[in-house]
Amino acid sequence: MIVDVYVFKTDISSASLVDSIMPLFNAHPYITDWSVDFEDIDNVLRVISNREIEEEIIEIAQRKGFTCYPLPD
Repeated sequence: MIVDVYVFKTDISSASLVDSIMPLFNAHPYITDWSVDFEDIDNVLRVISNREIEEEIIEIAQRKGFTCYPLPD
């Protein structure tokens, strides 16, 4: 099984903001795990998937009004 890990800079800066995006990420068929690190200055969104879905992740976040940019490796 192929596992991809995606890391993004976001403006998702609190648990209440995570609550607004949680149903979309939890229901996504290719996302196996995800988290947001509020302690990091970049509010890092980390997504584990079994498919190539980088653009989908960005689109989901942007549809909910968040900024979301891939961080370099």
